[in-house]
Amino acid sequence: MATTTAAVTAPKTDRRTGAATMPRTRRKVEGVYYLFLLPALILFTLAITIPAVIGIFFSFTNSIGFGDWEFVGIINYIALFSDPAILQSYLFTFWFAFVTVIVVNLIAFLLAVGLVSRVRLKTGLRTIFVIPMVISGIIIAYVFNFLFSNSVPALGQSWGIAWMSESILANPDLAWIAIVIVTAWQAIPGTLLIYIAGLLSIPGDVYEAADIDGAGKLQQLTRITLPLVAGYVVINIIIGFKDFLNAYDIIVGLTNGGPGTATRSIAMTIFTGFSGGDYAYQMANATIFFLIAISLALLQLRLTRGRNVF
Repeated sequence: MATTTAAVTAPKTDRRTGAATMPRTRRKVEGVYYLFLLPALILFTLAITIPAVIGIFFSFTNSIGFGDWEFVGIINYIALFSDPAILQSYLFTFWFAFVTVIVVNLIAFLLAVGLVSRVRLKTGLRTIFVIPMVISGIIIAYVFNFLFSNSVPALGQSWGIAWMSESILANPDLAWIAIVIVTAWQAIPGTLLIYIAGLLSIPGDVYEAADIDGAGKLQQLTRITLPLVAGYVVINIIIGFKDFLNAYDIIVGLTNGGPGTATRSIAMTIFTGFSGGDYAYQMANATIFFLIAISLALLQLRLTRGRNVF
């Protein structure tokens, strides 16, 4: 069995306090660990890294995905910033992600507070609430498509409610609301589990001391619970925002980017371009989108550095 060894060094003295401190030990990693890492590294390189590098290279060409091509420099990137369809997809995607992350985190946090409190059948309720998490997004989208297109309008007509009598999916100004509802319905369980873990990590003694001091439930929520789970809130917001920027399957199942192009996301625009002869152009779009995702990932690392969240 492979083991790691640590070099033992003498204690050092802190110049400011004069106290003796033990230096950090530097562990030596056995070569067998790198051997086990090698297969995963090779697969990742072949499946992710090399295709990404090739794609970025072709973003500087006029390739349509096959056949001859020529190097055109940054023309594709210049055209992106003046293309109204591309700008519309970015505007829709960021607005959708912003609204959805607020809805998901607000509902998930309130549900988590309720499910860790002294309520009956809370174990069963936790099981029910996580069911949407294990269902495929495209299946959920088709089910809700039927509900929004048939069941809800039928109820609106029978009840005499005008705004319910027409499908929300056919309205270019309101279709995005349906996407937010369905996406939130699927995303809330995962966010809920993280919040439950955060709430359960808070010592009960803190709330007992607050009760003795006469703090009400609302004060405990705002003065104790929220500050102590702030790290979990940051994690959920950034991870959720990154995931919602990649929205694709639910949008395809609900609206397919319509009506018109009102709900076409960045991912839909890229995939549609690949099959429509705009390979190099949409690869440039994908490169820009990749840089945005990397920036969000770096922001997440910066905001969570030093936080003991999990």
